[in-house]
Amino acid sequence: MTRTAMDAALMLQVIAGYDPQDTSSRDLPVQDYAGTLAARTPSLRIGIPRAPFFEGLHPDIQAAIDTALSVLGKLTSSQHEIEIPAVKDMELTALLIQRAEAYAYHREFITRTPGLYQPETLKRIRAGAEISTGDYISARRQLDHFRRSVPKLFDAVDLLVTPTTPLPPFTISELLMDLDNLRAKEVLALPDTRPFNLLGVPTISVPCGFTGKGLPIGMQITGPPGGEATVLHLAHAYERATDWHNRRPNLG
Repeated sequence: MTRTAMDAALMLQVIAGYDPQDTSSRDLPVQDYAGTLAARTPSLRIGIPRAPFFEGLHPDIQAAIDTALSVLGKLTSSQHEIEIPAVKDMELTALLIQRAEAYAYHREFITRTPGLYQPETLKRIRAGAEISTGDYISARRQLDHFRRSVPKLFDAVDLLVTPTTPLPPFTISELLMDLDNLRAKEVLALPDTRPFNLLGVPTISVPCGFTGKGLPIGMQITGPPGGEATVLHLAHAYERATDWHNRRPNLG
């Protein structure tokens, strides 16, 4: 969405704030996100959830993340390996809720004008048609449980650091060659981002390297609810210590 952490802070400054018309909006104070980036980096404790976020990484991504963690070691006070329980359960819960709500929203339109939908999109929306009300309610309760447990993740650390994706991005040509498996390829790229989307915590991805083929690699920094300023602060400090955000991927 932006090229730098500073740009992300400036954008967040504009869109942040409580909206009483939005049932998902939280009444939290809006900080001077851009202004805090100029301050001295606070003493931060970094949590590294190895499982499952570091499992099955592409070798180039593994190398880039290891190097990035070394850089962060000089910018923060400590690094601790931690565990995030039930990550796989989170993914299943997210998938069920996503399918059910997408179908509920689009049901009228896919019934009346299915031809206006791209076939792959139509197939994915219809996947929610068979989800029962009971299963959906159970998933929403599970989601509430997961979100209430979030503060415990940050009892001993201030931020979490993971790879953004376990695999390099697919090229357009690779996707066009296998249109029947677009969703399967998409799922392969999502396991490190989906849990934090589900938990509703602030997360940023910053460039931390390139593969041997010149494709970009991202490092994900995640904070507790309301921790946007701290997330942006470390992202900005990392950018000042490296120059990955100034480089461009190989588009050849």
